[in-house]
This record gives sequence, C-alpha cells and structure tokens, in this order.
Amino acid sequence: MDQLLAVFISVADKRNFSRAAEELHMTQPAVSQQIQQLEKNIGTKLLLRTNKSVQLTKAGEIVYLHAKEITGLYNRMSILVNELNNEPIGLLKIGASYTFGEYVLPHILAKMKNLYPNIIPSVQIGNTRDIAKAITSHEIDVGIVEGDISQRNIAIKTVSTDQMYIVAGGNYQNFSDMEISLELLEQENWIVREEGSGTRDATEKLFQTLQIRPPKLMEFGSTQLIKEAVEAGLGVSYLSELTFKKERILDTIRALKVKGTPIKRNFSVITKSPELSTKSMNLFIELIENYLKN
Repeated sequence: MDQLLAVFISVADKRNFSRAAEELHMTQPAVSQQIQQLEKNIGTKLLLRTNKSVQLTKAGEIVYLHAKEITGLYNRMSILVNELNNEPIGLLKIGASYTFGEYVLPHILAKMKNLYPNIIPSVQIGNTRDIAKAITSHEIDVGIVEGDISQRNIAIKTVSTDQMYIVAGGNYQNFSDMEISLELLEQENWIVREEGSGTRDATEKLFQTLQIRPPKLMEFGSTQLIKEAVEAGLGVSYLSELTFKKERILDTIRALKVKGTPIKRNFSVITKSPELSTKSMNLFIELIENYLKN
C-alpha cells in the first residue's frame, strides 16, 4: 500500500503521469497500473484524466491529504527503528518562521553540519501559521516559530524569548532621545507583515497594548523588505531585535523610545508528537537550545 500511495502522491503533485513516472524511475504504464490498483482498493475514482493534465476528484483530495500523512508517519517509523542502534542519518525536514529562519537558523545548521554531517536538512521558510499547518500534515518534522499557535494536537516547547522594538530609519525626523508620544506614533505610516505572520500578530498585540489604531498600514511579505523600507524613511515598524542588529550598529535603523516597549515574545519549537521524535530531531532541538542560551 505504501508504494501505491507514493505513486499517487507523485502523480497528484506533478499533475502528469509522464513526469511522475520520470520522478519515480518507472514506466508510464506501470504508474497507470499502480493508480488503477489504488482506485480499485479505495473503491472510487481518484483522478480525472485529460489530454493535458490530471486533476484530483473530491475523493482524490481526501486520499491525497491522508496519503501525505500516512507516508510521513511511515518514514518517521522507519527512521526511529533505524536509529535505535545507529548514528542519526538521513533527511530532517525543518520549518521556520521568517525571523528565526532568516536570522538564526543558518548558524544552527552550520553547527549541525559540523557535528552531524550525515543529517541532511531540508528547510521550509514561511509564516507561523504556514509552519504550524505543515507540522499537522506531517510535511515537516520540526518547526521553530514565534508567536502563538492556534492549531491543536501540536507539541509546543518554548526555547527562548525575543525582544520587539518599534523602529524607524536613522534619519527619522521625529526621532529624539525623548519618548515618542502615542498620538504621534498612531499617525505614522506603519509597515507591517502579512496576516498569519508571528510578527504581524505581535504588532496587533502592540496596538492593543498601547491602545492605538494606526490608519495607515502597508503590508510587506518579508522582514528584509520592511527593513529596507524603514531605512528609506517610508515609515515605522515593529521588529525583533534579532533582525536589525547590523543596521542598529550602522545607525541606519533606530529603536524608538516608546513607553511600554520593548516587549518580549517567545520562540517555540513545535512538533506533531514527542513520542514520534527521531534522534535527529532531538539533536537538532538540543542545538537550538544551546545556541540560544549562548
């Protein structure tokens, strides 16, 4: 059954029998035969075939979601059994939210490469909501996110805290050593992350805490873009201190003095279930904790 599901997932992903056959190193007739066998076992059509592409039926969409989860669990089981008497080896699928993934994760991966060269990382960067969804669907093994997680059935372990600052460009005309008034701050042009981002959630909580509701918001999908916009004088933003260390030294981005800030938030490691953690996952999480301690 695992072979049938693997073939089905490949066809569903590629939307094409020929490309799936090439990926699986099989002939196209063999792939078609496997799909027919799976449809016979399930008792319904899973794919709609046309001359140009392949589409999932409603039943196919259900089978696809569960097939991804089943194959993920099967692979995890194989790794756990293999690791009982062997060194950690193989693919480790990691997900990280943008702040952690862009500014911290590369240093941890470099350390892991030196200590455990047989662990091969595959990294997915997304907002907190996307990483949590990837955990629940077994698309990744372990995630590192900031902010709150709304999904159930996820194991959450806080590994560090993070300081958030309201920031502006080095030439910000209203910048001074005095505190910035909330009235002035509310009228500023705010550059914010997209919905679903941990940084966006933190920004919304900041507005609630300060009891302000800025009318001028600009949404950017990348922290790097936000930093460049802030440096250019486009507006103010709310960022982790991890993201603008270099710019702070160069004085191209400054932390504004605002009563009630900076505000702390958590960095958390998330997994589907501690019981399914592999040796590679545990070593990776240990590396994260050690790095953040230091």
